[in-house]
Amino acid sequence: MRLVVAFALVAVVATVTTGALTFRAARTDLLQQGQDTVITQFRDGIDSLAPGFEFPPEQSDLQGFATEVAHTQRTADWRVLVTYGEMSATSRPNDLFAELSPAMRESVRTRAATVFQRVATDHGPALVVGIPVRFANTTLVSPSEPSGIAVYLTVPLDSEQGYVDALVAAVERATVPALVVAVLLALLAARGVLRPVRALRRATRRIAEGHLETRLAVHGSDELADLSHTFNDTAAALEESVAELRRMEARARRFAADVSHELRTPLAAMAAVTDVLDEDAAHLDPDTATAVRLISEETVKLARLVDDLMEISRFDAGAADLHLDEVDLAESVCRSLASRGWQGTISTRLPPADAARGRVDPRRLDVIVANLAGNALRHGGLPVELAMSVEEQPGAASRAVIEVMDSGPGIPDDVMPHVFDRFYKSDTSRTRTEGSGLGLSITAENVHLHGGTITAANRPHGGAVFTVALPLRRDA
Repeated sequence: MRLVVAFALVAVVATVTTGALTFRAARTDLLQQGQDTVITQFRDGIDSLAPGFEFPPEQSDLQGFATEVAHTQRTADWRVLVTYGEMSATSRPNDLFAELSPAMRESVRTRAATVFQRVATDHGPALVVGIPVRFANTTLVSPSEPSGIAVYLTVPLDSEQGYVDALVAAVERATVPALVVAVLLALLAARGVLRPVRALRRATRRIAEGHLETRLAVHGSDELADLSHTFNDTAAALEESVAELRRMEARARRFAADVSHELRTPLAAMAAVTDVLDEDAAHLDPDTATAVRLISEETVKLARLVDDLMEISRFDAGAADLHLDEVDLAESVCRSLASRGWQGTISTRLPPADAARGRVDPRRLDVIVANLAGNALRHGGLPVELAMSVEEQPGAASRAVIEVMDSGPGIPDDVMPHVFDRFYKSDTSRTRTEGSGLGLSITAENVHLHGGTITAANRPHGGAVFTVALPLRRDA
């Protein structure tokens, strides 16, 4: 819009300026031509009558000279004033010559040259001309010296004003169509400039939406064509880079899945052996018993890590499925805590029976609750509380809101954006942890798979709170 307005404004300004300058030049030429004609005729009349002028003049001589000069031009309404010293005479009786200024009288007297001025009167514009008489029929005055006689002329510019008014009307009539044409041409020019810009904007949006194969058609060899070439080259390079990254990501996912799958069999055997060793640990010497228990614990951790990697691989491959069943979420939460012996450690605030009933995947709900509660116990501080409520949403299904709160130090601000990242550790010096580092990532994936949301925050009085919202779908 700014470009269109700018083009239209330039067209308007150019057209109006051109019309104004044309009018000014024509008006100046018109007035100059009329002025020159009047001055020439006035001077010629004085030159033809001055040789018969008696010097020094009497009042009657001045009066006759003024009348004769006025009559030299019968097609125009001339008013003439002749002065000599304190004497003056006009071509019309009692004519005060009010439009003649003292400055003009002084200029004629001192400069001894033709002086003219356009003035506005009650009857319209007029031209006032003053000429000193340089010669007379006497030997007392040299033809090259002023005689002291000054002749002034006032002639109305009604005809010139009529021509100027007609010129204004003509310019107006010509300017309006020219202005319309100029604006149309400006809009066409703006459209020609904006068309490739709009195409570039649409192509950029498609690139942002993931359509990396988008290209622009290149026309011409101007700056916009060069910009289109650059865009196409950039899009091609970006498409190749993204394709390579996707290939590398696919290989990494396949590698993790393959490794996890291959480790399951030897881990199963190792777990069976460590179970046997754990049963006989009481009969072994202390050092051997400690080593056996360490091997057993590390085997369990490795098995848990492999299971988490397999789960993440399924999410990455899009192979994670939901096996929905209508359950009471409050009852499922109680079972998850009881199966891990946490019902006495974690306090709960749950809705009544069947108040939070909906279709969810029970296994994945158990993973969500276990990971959040276990994370609060490991990294937070007691007491830990789990609360559930049901929120009604106008025009949509109600949802169950699960909050797991601890009383620990909370989550540092620099860790908060990465709390659901895989393998992220807030303390880089802590190389070994009880968990796999994937628990919260798997929790978030399970929540999103249900169409829910999960957030992490710090409580006002200390501790962290994780909030999960799951839609409560019902059987039809």
